[in-house]
Amino acid sequence: MLAVVFILPFFFNHIEKRHGVSLNDWVLSQIPPHNESILIFAIIWSMILLAVIRAIYDPSIYITYCWTLIFVCIARLITISLVPLDPPVGLIPLTDPLTSVFYGREVITKDLFFSGHTATLVLIFLCLKRKTDRVIALLAVIAVAFLLLVQHIHYTIDILAAPVIVYVLYRITTYFLYKKVSPEKILAKVYAEK
Repeated sequence: MLAVVFILPFFFNHIEKRHGVSLNDWVLSQIPPHNESILIFAIIWSMILLAVIRAIYDPSIYITYCWTLIFVCIARLITISLVPLDPPVGLIPLTDPLTSVFYGREVITKDLFFSGHTATLVLIFLCLKRKTDRVIALLAVIAVAFLLLVQHIHYTIDILAAPVIVYVLYRITTYFLYKKVSPEKILAKVYAEK
């Protein structure tokens, strides 16, 4: 994770300089842009706080979140590299003093496919275990996805792709973290191969 965090400022600096494609997004064309930065980050940081509180009592939440987040970050680096996009028309930059540590001081507008904000909340939703927490997290995902569109931060496809990609990565991660293999099965396999 430290390696990914170290790479991010260089990566974002690189993608901001390249030319990309502008998409004709029908959904965004129907929504007038409006700055919702405060509400977006209030929801995101509140959900992160909830996940941290739950993880204090159930460390598997933290372990699952961190391991999956590594793969989500790598997937974003790959997809952003492979899908060069220019920012949507009417984009109003998000302002959050906490993320400027990772993004640097410059405004990043081309980290589009797929949405990291949506991905973060979807991952929290998947990691939480209590039914009430999951309902709250699902509402947070829907609200932030809508607010990102209102602020024209992402194309619709960026937001729709995030839950699908995160779910696949979550399932792969949890399979490897928590697969149940008994010592008897391992020994039986070793003896069968001889």
